[in-house]
Amino acid sequence: MEMHEIRYFLAASQTLNFHRAAELVHVGQPALTRAIQKLEAELGGYLFHREKTRVRLTDFGCLMRTHLDEVFQRSETAKRTARSFLSLEAASLTLGVMCTIGPLRFVSFLNDFRERHPGIEVTVIEGAANDLTDLLREGALDIALLARPEPFDYGLKAESVYRESFGLAFSTGHPFEMRNTLHLSDVQGETYLERINCEYGDHIDGLCRNIGFDIQSAFRSEREDWILAMIAAGMGVCFIAEYSTGHPGVCYRPVVDPEIIREVSLVSVADRSHSPAASAFAAAVREHDWQRLSTDA
Repeated sequence: MEMHEIRYFLAASQTLNFHRAAELVHVGQPALTRAIQKLEAELGGYLFHREKTRVRLTDFGCLMRTHLDEVFQRSETAKRTARSFLSLEAASLTLGVMCTIGPLRFVSFLNDFRERHPGIEVTVIEGAANDLTDLLREGALDIALLARPEPFDYGLKAESVYRESFGLAFSTGHPFEMRNTLHLSDVQGETYLERINCEYGDHIDGLCRNIGFDIQSAFRSEREDWILAMIAAGMGVCFIAEYSTGHPGVCYRPVVDPEIIREVSLVSVADRSHSPAASAFAAAVREHDWQRLSTDA
């Protein structure tokens, strides 16, 4: 049974005239007649009484008309849905974003993306880097923005988006504000506020131990906004990525010797094809002027 046979039958059942039905579906009458005969053979019964002066549906034809009309409508709905999806008129994208990425930096990009692709509905899932990596593998995310000090695991594809330095965040008026750069050792003697989900936390701890001291945390939180609020209140300092420090009352200075650089990457599963929405998102990330955004922030 082919869809055009169903379409021809429905046209004939509407007009009860094979000639007018053929005109309605833009085919010749012989082609329409052959298609209906083929459909009758497949279904195993006559769909029409063919009389000299008129055509009318058989009881079997009336029964089949209801079912075949439903099949045809579902087919048309599927075609419309497919066209909308492939043309990005009604597509969805589930995006993983590391919770340590500053939202103010990324929101401007999302706004630009929305203007270019208003038909894509974006769901943003925030989380720690390792958790988002697991969600990617499980198929719960289409794509993710992640960073880590070591290479990504086998089976994941990572494309660099932008780079940013790590430094110390502190409150306005702190003595660090008088300096252009800081050193790892400057954190000694300071009240330290630990970001639990920092993907570079263990890496920074290791660098500090290499020069002879351990970071002693006074407060720990998985909430980036809480840590920033405590920094602004003068409760302590924290190692943090440069573009994640957008909060009133919070100052930032980069750490040098050694310099710590975070590379934020667009990450997906290597052997999994992208949906049209994910492909459009990846293309927009590649085309976006992240350096300009960095300078303007």
